[in-house]
Amino acid sequence: MGNNKKTRQRSEIAQEYKWKIEAMYDDEAKWDEDSVMVLKMAESFTDFSGKLGESADVLLSAFEKRDEIWLVAERIFVYARMKRDEDNRISRYQAMCDKSHALIAKISANTSFFTPELLEVSEEKIRGFLRENKSLQKYTFVVDELFRLKDHVLTKQEENILAQFSELTSATNDIFSMINNADIKFGTILDEDGDEVEVTHGRYIGLMESSDRRVRKEAFEHMYAAYEKQKNTLATTYNYNTKSDIVTARIRKYESSIKCALAGDNIPLSVYDNLIDIVNKNLPLMYRYVEIRKKMLNLDELHMYDMYTPLVEMPKEEIPYEKALEMIREALIPMGEDYLERMNNGFASGWVDVYENEGKTSGAYSFGTYDSMPYILLNYNGRLKDVFTVIHEMGHSMHSNYTREFQPFVYGGHSIFTAEVASTVNESLLMKHLLKNAQNDEVKKYILNLYIEEFRTTLFRQTMFAEFEKMTHEAVEQGEVLTAEWLSEEYGKLNQKYFGENVVYDPEIKMEWARIPHFYNAFYVYKYATGYSAAAALSELILTGGEKAQEDYITFLKSGESDYPINLLKLAGVDMSETAPIEKAMETFASLIDQLEALI
Repeated sequence: MGNNKKTRQRSEIAQEYKWKIEAMYDDEAKWDEDSVMVLKMAESFTDFSGKLGESADVLLSAFEKRDEIWLVAERIFVYARMKRDEDNRISRYQAMCDKSHALIAKISANTSFFTPELLEVSEEKIRGFLRENKSLQKYTFVVDELFRLKDHVLTKQEENILAQFSELTSATNDIFSMINNADIKFGTILDEDGDEVEVTHGRYIGLMESSDRRVRKEAFEHMYAAYEKQKNTLATTYNYNTKSDIVTARIRKYESSIKCALAGDNIPLSVYDNLIDIVNKNLPLMYRYVEIRKKMLNLDELHMYDMYTPLVEMPKEEIPYEKALEMIREALIPMGEDYLERMNNGFASGWVDVYENEGKTSGAYSFGTYDSMPYILLNYNGRLKDVFTVIHEMGHSMHSNYTREFQPFVYGGHSIFTAEVASTVNESLLMKHLLKNAQNDEVKKYILNLYIEEFRTTLFRQTMFAEFEKMTHEAVEQGEVLTAEWLSEEYGKLNQKYFGENVVYDPEIKMEWARIPHFYNAFYVYKYATGYSAAAALSELILTGGEKAQEDYITFLKSGESDYPINLLKLAGVDMSETAPIEKAMETFASLIDQLEALI
């Protein structure tokens, strides 16, 4: 499939490679019916206003009705979003997605009284209700959370106003998504074989990995030229996205937008700052790797478009999707029979939307609702990198599969802080499996380089993004305006700090900030880096710790959001409140560089 040079229409892709989204709504008329029904449910929910402190039974009914409303609302939104993601050009699904946003805003407004009103009741009385009613006890952690965050909850009227504005505050994300996925075009170039190929989000990294430097350079230039043309619109969009974060934090009485973002997971600011500090102290390791890259590629000058191409030539043979699944099954044998059986069922029963098509949302994700199967969006293109994407997203979906079976709806989701561990453990196991089974030194060098690249693109790159986000939010908090010139200049300096003096900084790289979707979900990306550090430790435990380590890890997968993320990860055997996991990851990175250097 990866050899197709022209992006196909969705209708040209076999049904077996598409997710079975119809399992959510086999008739879209039911989607419309649910939209009407759930709004009525939300409107009637206001009957609980003024009554939450009456009795344990009333409070239980309110909690359960709230869960029921959000279960349906989640289904409405997820279906509409996934249908839009199949092809962003289809106006029907754009409209359904917009309608679901509006619906959620109305539901949020109707249910917004719940938290401030509950907090008006004395904590002692609520605790008494929990002791009195066993069915209510499943909400104990929810109550703990509400009282922990009490100082940042507003009055009922203020919460209602904020809820109604939620549709507007999410607009910048939608605007960026439309520009990035539906409107922007990167043109065509000639590939290594002289064939014309369209540059797309899905193909970009593959083109950057080309052994032909001309292809890499032209793909790089085409990509950033397109963003350059949109730079003022994108800068304005990101500026207002950042302002929304800051205004929300101030309204909720947080000292800063970053503290507001971290509060939901109860993550100390020190975890974020420690990550940046430790990575910064270890940047000489990155500079050392850059030197090795320049030497192995035999280049007088190393450019940013040379950072992705493999250092060792491997056969260009495409990895068919079915072969990718075999590789994944072999790598995840240490997870145990139950994990493998669940995963195989997922691959066979329509969890995955495999190939890129015109208008499809770029990248990859795992999605779904509490009462649906987990769904995985891919843009599989036959590269080894794509195999890692599949195993990564399957890690997320398996996390969802276990959690939804063993947790009630209220704890059925995941913090990104823990979710990224579930996905990255899988990646780490695949990497170690490939390295262990390398047939000769050339293959071993290739896998080592691939492993090092995972560290570069996840631990280092995501930390660089995290540092950039902190920088942009602090600038706006201090009255700065995020113009295209400011963003490009500051991003360029940061990029240079992370890669060192052995790289030629092509001016195009300054525009990279403009194409990062995660910047529209503030202070999110650091969790990739912390998750990668935790996963490095946990994958080693799974491989060496026997049945106990395996059971501990599955216990973690079953836990959902039933506790704070740091506590949940302790169940699996790692403490992310300490610096040790990140420092240990840096030791592993240094060891990989040593091994690669010894082979050249």
